[in-house]
Amino acid sequence: MENNVVLTMRGIYKEFPGVKALQNVDFTLCKGEVHALMGENGAGKSTLVKCLTGVYEKDAGEIRIDGKEGPVSIRSPQDAQNLGISTVYQEITLCPNLTVAENMFIGRGNYKFINWSAQEKRADEILEKLNIPAKASQQLGTCSLAVQQMVAIARAVDMECKVLILDEPTSSLDEREVELLFTLMRELKADGVGIIFITHFLDQVYEICDKITVLRNGELVGEYLIKDMPQVELVSAMLGKALDDISKLKDEKGRFNEGSETVYEAHDLSSAEGVKPFDFKIRKGEVNGFTGLLGSGRSESVRAIFAADRVTGGKVKVNGKDVKISKPKDAMKNGIGYLPEDRKGDGIIADLSVKDNIILAQQVLKGFWHPFKKAEAEKIADEYIKLLQVKTASKDTPIKSLSGGNQQKVILARWLLTHPQYLILDEPTRGIDVGTKTEIQKQVLKLSKDGVGITFISSEIQEMLNVCTRLVVMKDRNIVGELKDDELSQENIMKTIAGGN
Repeated sequence: MENNVVLTMRGIYKEFPGVKALQNVDFTLCKGEVHALMGENGAGKSTLVKCLTGVYEKDAGEIRIDGKEGPVSIRSPQDAQNLGISTVYQEITLCPNLTVAENMFIGRGNYKFINWSAQEKRADEILEKLNIPAKASQQLGTCSLAVQQMVAIARAVDMECKVLILDEPTSSLDEREVELLFTLMRELKADGVGIIFITHFLDQVYEICDKITVLRNGELVGEYLIKDMPQVELVSAMLGKALDDISKLKDEKGRFNEGSETVYEAHDLSSAEGVKPFDFKIRKGEVNGFTGLLGSGRSESVRAIFAADRVTGGKVKVNGKDVKISKPKDAMKNGIGYLPEDRKGDGIIADLSVKDNIILAQQVLKGFWHPFKKAEAEKIADEYIKLLQVKTASKDTPIKSLSGGNQQKVILARWLLTHPQYLILDEPTRGIDVGTKTEIQKQVLKLSKDGVGITFISSEIQEMLNVCTRLVVMKDRNIVGELKDDELSQENIMKTIAGGN
């Protein structure tokens, strides 16, 4: 092992029931290096970090730390901490009601016999050394999110951290706070700490990192020097090529028609989830998509359209008339349907039957004082189960008993029943088999021919190219470009993301 290498992971395997999460993954981190770990959702980043930090036990492979001759055994987070491996997560895991010093030293020794005067002095020395704008006696909750992140890092550094893992540390920070954090990272780098930086902000990777390791579908794509890896090539490495050969669907889709009637239009729309003001319109019969890397703001944008997140600004028109959409029911009343990205958390009502899940949205519109008659509800359920070929033992089967693909069909049926004029589908085919994916995509194209405006979002670029006539390209929660018809290609999407304008 080279003298400047602080961490080596070789041949790491990790499998869960039915899922090969990591397959023969290698990773190397040097002292005084900021190394980006990149990949889309499901690439294996979190699993690799959890194997390194003892949250998961790897199935095969070896880990070596700081030049030790033999591999180390990491069976718990405490093992990782003892080896000098610390993690600072996106969500602050400290206690805001305690002081900065208490957060830095809590859990280290017998709490009753700690000399807090000495600890506060020690904490102030560390804070000053790292140029962190906080006092040891200050209550942590009074500090900004960026400073709280820095305190978490200071705690790790004082525990003789050799490997520091920063998992999406900038997702809730503004530009000034990000620069404060980067200044601290540069100081730690100068002190020889190896930093693993996980983020979806490409510009930040190129500002702070020395190397990049890319994972895709649980496998290593490669390790690259920043100077040798243009952004467009990084995006290509992360996205790869779609596995599903369903290009024949392209022949069934139409072309973008600028003259079609506009069914929904937004101007300067923004939300509490950090979506920056944007303009957007969808036309009758159009299939448009929001695309961009994970974290680009594609899901947050459509959640703002449906008012699933609190809308903070903007004006909206439906069929040319000004309307106010401040909650999902307002959107539903204006003919907008929304199949959410998180099927289990925001979509299905797990303990209700297939039938009850299908009629749910229409029941909300009718009002719960006007329930469906039993015979009517059963007729509707039978009709949509047949239409979408939902595989279920009965319409009264709890939806949680169905496969993911069939749950997705039930949610789609729910919105079809409301006869929407604008339907938003966020990751409608994630985690389902190829056959069901094709069925859903065919249904999307059929709906568009019937005049429904559709927004279709997928992590698989080729899938969007198969069904969309126009793509809105996003980066860092901004719209950075728009492509349509013959402009639609994976290469053009990657160039637009990398170019950023």
